[in-house]
Amino acid sequence: MKVVGLRDAKQTLSDCIDHAQHERVLITRHGRPAAVVIGVEGEDLEDVLLQMDPKFWEMIEERRRNSSTIPLDEVRRRYGLTKKTRGGASRKGTTKGRPRT
Repeated sequence: MKVVGLRDAKQTLSDCIDHAQHERVLITRHGRPAAVVIGVEGEDLEDVLLQMDPKFWEMIEERRRNSSTIPLDEVRRRYGLTKKTRGGASRKGTTKGRPRT
């Protein structure tokens, strides 16, 4: 992480932003941390706004706590299903719904 004093950051803001696209930049004021610059170039505006919104993350955590979903592997186990390989064939010896010959 690059560390820059506030006075230098003001004078080289463009450089700090360019650097932040690859590595975070910590800006200090009187030797103490004051801000962190994180590059978001190429990201969608809506995604950036949501990532920075504490209410959004509270909602996500609440949904995770109250979720009644079960993992796909558990569904497969309960119903005796096999995993599909990338080509669509199951691992129990069938190819696209037909037994192998």
